[in-house]
Amino acid sequence: MAKRMVLLLGVTVVLLTALGFVKFKQVESAVHAAAFQPPAEAVTSVVAQREQWPATMTLIGTMEAVHGVTVSADLPGVVERITFESGQSVRAGDVLVELDTRQERAQLAALEAQRDLAKVNYGRMQQLVTEGVISRMEYDQATAQQKATEANVAEIRATIERKTIRAPFSGILGIRKVNLGQYLPAGNPVVSLQSLSPIYVNVGVPQQVTGQVRVGSKLHVAAEEAPGQLFTGTITAIDSVVDETTRNIQVQATLSNPEGKLRPGMFVQVDVGVGASHSVITLPASAISYAPYGDSVFIITDLKDPKGKTYRGVRQQFVKVEGSRGDQVAIVSGVNPGDEVVTSGVFKLRNGAAVQVNNKVQPGNSPAPKPEDS
Repeated sequence: MAKRMVLLLGVTVVLLTALGFVKFKQVESAVHAAAFQPPAEAVTSVVAQREQWPATMTLIGTMEAVHGVTVSADLPGVVERITFESGQSVRAGDVLVELDTRQERAQLAALEAQRDLAKVNYGRMQQLVTEGVISRMEYDQATAQQKATEANVAEIRATIERKTIRAPFSGILGIRKVNLGQYLPAGNPVVSLQSLSPIYVNVGVPQQVTGQVRVGSKLHVAAEEAPGQLFTGTITAIDSVVDETTRNIQVQATLSNPEGKLRPGMFVQVDVGVGASHSVITLPASAISYAPYGDSVFIITDLKDPKGKTYRGVRQQFVKVEGSRGDQVAIVSGVNPGDEVVTSGVFKLRNGAAVQVNNKVQPGNSPAPKPEDS
């Protein structure tokens, strides 16, 4: 019995020793794993610098012609002649459409004959009244008849002229809306006409910054349809009321458009100055890690691992972002001049991660990038 107890005790001691050894090995492996340093992540970087950032606000504007109308018929008639093509440039006074005026011309011939006869009668009456052959009343009637025939002739000539539709100003024509032989009622459209240079841009500016917008100030316009080209305009008018729906006030600027690249109705990006420039840290937009709890960047600095060895790593820093311009964003707090900031690869970093900087290829960092570069 005693032998069995000793044997059982010995087996128990062996098992406990084996379990303790296995647990020791597990703890040792965990310690080694905790001390393991992952490989350095490849990133690009830029040294933060302070720049003067213009106080501008980027808004969406709409182009509008300085002169823009739909040319229409003043009087009804049949289209006899069309002298323009769709999309053509015209000058003020150019004939666009002529309506049939045969009936009016026949009436004009009859009225001119009546006018000539009235002139002859008036001349005779003038001599007779001088000689006292006729009364003054008969002479006055002849005078009135002569003036009435002159007015009738002028009226029919004006009617004929109104049936010749002309361009009211110089500009670019749209799509033709009439055809030869078509009966054209009064008021029906013939073609649209837009003056493209100069041209207006209308933009809604928030009411809280309207006090910083002045007539005569410059603004800049960019359009996707004119890549790489920036148009400069001058603010010429500010509306007198604020839109109750958007709480914006309409601002209108005039700019030259010699090549006609900007068209009425086109949406454009407008940069409006809203005060004096101020000093900020500018970084590429790719350097910012956006998150609901706050925007941050990763600053490269010297860190120490658990063994006390120094390595190049990153420190996450929360920042305050204020506005953007091209590829750049403005940082007003959180980054100091001279800090080396990660500009690409931020999505794979964490606080304390080791990095290796390779700046052979860097993200865009231009305030006015061209579309092919952005």
